[in-house]
Amino acid sequence: MAAELLCPYTSTENAMGSFRFWSRDKLAVTGAETVPVEGSTYTLPRRGQFWYATAPASAKAPLMTYAFDPAPQPTLPIKGSERLFPVHRIYCVGRNYAEHTKEMGGDTRDPPFFFQKNPDNVVVDGKFPYPPATKDVHFEIEMVVALKSGGKNIKAADALKHVFGYGVGIDMTRRDLQAEAKKLQRPWEVGKAFEHSAPCTALVPAQHVENPAKGAIWLDVNGERKQTGDLSQMIWDVPHQIEFLSALFELRAGDLIFTGTPSGVGAIKKGDRLKGHVAGIGDLDVVVT
Repeated sequence: MAAELLCPYTSTENAMGSFRFWSRDKLAVTGAETVPVEGSTYTLPRRGQFWYATAPASAKAPLMTYAFDPAPQPTLPIKGSERLFPVHRIYCVGRNYAEHTKEMGGDTRDPPFFFQKNPDNVVVDGKFPYPPATKDVHFEIEMVVALKSGGKNIKAADALKHVFGYGVGIDMTRRDLQAEAKKLQRPWEVGKAFEHSAPCTALVPAQHVENPAKGAIWLDVNGERKQTGDLSQMIWDVPHQIEFLSALFELRAGDLIFTGTPSGVGAIKKGDRLKGHVAGIGDLDVVVT
């Protein structure tokens, strides 16, 4: 009987990993017997090859290995929990508040449009290193929606069933590079999807957020209010964002949606201290380094 491979894992010289195992799972370790760890936590040694198997150690299957150590899974903390939220994709809706749409030269009658950041652009340490190749980095405060499930062609009436929780995020933007991309009719990745460009808070589970459709959203720079608005001012509310997105992509658990920013976006410099707030969700403090 061959072992059923559930999750191959190769440790690195400098990494340790503690994993929770579920019913009937076993951990097979190179050079050792299968370790039954049902309902317990097992800490992997510093170096070696490991795999989960539902069969005895005598039925070891070949271990899948990588050409190099894979990058860590991007995650967000969850308020009130030791668990982590694994980030799959990051979608951002553009120009979703009327006044911001006007200040960026858009038309509020346009349908929503989206761009993406990379999952590993998320940071939670409160630091934003000023990025290279730009002299004009802007802040955009946003409410972040985190999905626990997904699908295709989700109806707005069913959309909130897929929401795990909410957070506060800042869409950091290399505005000069974005402007150049717009002028040349090129994609926006160089302006939006760079390292550390998505500072975010821990997620608040949806059952603890009373009304994610209404409430103050604002951002201060060095104690001075720069952006202010209300979640009710979104042109496309969260259910309709999910409906629209799911017609374009198959949404999945782990997806984040940055839901748009109110007017007042502006430039930052090294040493600036940013404080963002979304009512009922929390505060985000970021220092530009």
